[in-house]
Amino acid sequence: MSDTPSAAPPPPEDRGPAGTTPVPEQGHAREHGPGPADVPAPTSGAGRETGARSAKASETGAGPAPGTVPVATSVGQAGPPRQRAGATPSGGPVAHGPGGAVAQPPRTPPPPSLGRFAALRPADPSPVTASTLWGVLATGLLSALLLDEGPGPNVLIVAVPAILAASFAARASGRRLRPWTLVWAVGGLALLAVPALNDAGRPTFLALVSALVLTSFALHGGGGWPSILFGPVGLVDSLGAGTSWVWRGVRDRAGASRGRWGPVLRTTGVALVLLVVFGALFAGADAAFADLLGSMIPDASPVQAPWRLSFFLLGIGGAVAVARTAAAPLRWDRTVIAPGRARGRLEWALPLLVMNLLFAAFNAVQLAALFGGYDKVLSETGLTYAQYARQGFWQLLTATLLTLVVIAFALRWAPHSGRRDVSLVRAVLGTFCVPTLVVVASALRRMDLYVDAYGLTRLRVSVAAMEMWLGLVLLLIMVAGVFGARLLSRALAVSAALAVLVFGLVSPDALVAERNVERYDRLGKIDLRYLQGLSADAVPALDELPEPQRSCALKEIEARLREDDGHRYATSRSEARARAILAARGIDPNPGTCVGAVPREDFLPSGQDDPFGAS
Repeated sequence: MSDTPSAAPPPPEDRGPAGTTPVPEQGHAREHGPGPADVPAPTSGAGRETGARSAKASETGAGPAPGTVPVATSVGQAGPPRQRAGATPSGGPVAHGPGGAVAQPPRTPPPPSLGRFAALRPADPSPVTASTLWGVLATGLLSALLLDEGPGPNVLIVAVPAILAASFAARASGRRLRPWTLVWAVGGLALLAVPALNDAGRPTFLALVSALVLTSFALHGGGGWPSILFGPVGLVDSLGAGTSWVWRGVRDRAGASRGRWGPVLRTTGVALVLLVVFGALFAGADAAFADLLGSMIPDASPVQAPWRLSFFLLGIGGAVAVARTAAAPLRWDRTVIAPGRARGRLEWALPLLVMNLLFAAFNAVQLAALFGGYDKVLSETGLTYAQYARQGFWQLLTATLLTLVVIAFALRWAPHSGRRDVSLVRAVLGTFCVPTLVVVASALRRMDLYVDAYGLTRLRVSVAAMEMWLGLVLLLIMVAGVFGARLLSRALAVSAALAVLVFGLVSPDALVAERNVERYDRLGKIDLRYLQGLSADAVPALDELPEPQRSCALKEIEARLREDDGHRYATSRSEARARAILAARGIDPNPGTCVGAVPREDFLPSGQDDPFGAS
């Protein structure tokens, strides 16, 4: 007996209207029993070969269409498919249009594509743990209680439960701590120390933003260019998904532990009552303890309720985004950046060689001026030192930025067909980076001349720090050209974070005050109106001025500190030190005419504006 079932006799045809022959749907035949397409594959040699060809044809879309039956040519072998008369490819009757033309069946549209972003989506995270929920709640409460007075040590305090919530979520999802994750985490915590130490607003803002970026690096864990460039986007993406993730966890745990909420609430209420009663008694018994308690307890007035609610929601949202990202981060490492089309050697190298010649000519002039040729250059141009410095700094800064852009595109389109191409790229780009470093040095030298003539300001400190960091970036690119660029993205991110950290720890306001006080001792010129707008970081340096310049410079800062009687958790170290200095020595409320308080235009050449500003 053959392994192939014998073919059943065909049923009598039931002619329908318009000459069509109704044929059962393929799905209907499979539902009630094996049909022609369900016949087991033959086991003989010819059958196996034919079955393999049929399987290959079905994979490529060239197999028998639905509504066809195989024609038996021999036992265990199927011939080419034959479509039933009057049937459509789907097995149904043929529809005839006007004039007997056969109407084509409607095409099924392809399924919608999820896009490239779907490949970045991780698997669903494990359910949120109780430890993560408590960390999120603690972050929200501390944000509502401590952040309304401004950034200070309170930022570090609020960050602790958020970090714990992220670590609990990552552990529940099976993620391990890696060395670079630890580097980013430590860097973020170090940046949060800037608002705890200094009072200036600009370094604090840069430190907080950089700490958030490093946090995204630590949570995502990638090290390539996509992770470095797009990592912070993952925190925003996790906010929506994290809200539903946390809500499901709260709902499930609330239903499972409904009977345990009563004892917890009763215990919390009793503890609060005891704290209030005994705290009030001790505060009434000792004035020092009352002052300490008053500085530690936040203001709970109804006027602050909207602000505290806003900070509570902000803390909850931030902790949820951090915890959800730690549990299931976006996989930026799956993103592949397609390389650019390689250019020919001459087409790629000629523009860079021309730029090298231009840079060499410019640097020759700069080196001549740098080594004592300024007098000749200035005599030929008719400019002063300050005018010469002011004239070129912004152009040199822009040239440095454009050089980095040119290097990026040159690397993308560089030839890479062999070792000779690699040597060519290294030689040309290395020669291009070296004169750019001379441009950076020339720009910094011009800024130094400008500060000698006009004094130091916050903006001048900022642009000089930016120029120095760009020089460091060029050095890192040159090192990557020699030892490989595998760690270049991480090295640039680390250098940027270190630059922001050093910028904050140095305290630009303190540096500005020190340089201006030194300049007053040397030239007798000082812009007291500008110094009055500095932060509490400048108080130790301004305290060295003689009277009445000292009181003139400090009176505005003292008034701001007196009005802003900040909470202990929002008071930085420099602010506390400034309060102590002003309390110990005081200031003259009526200093009279502030000798040396010359207007800003006296620092400038006639009819010219200060492009560096006074900010």
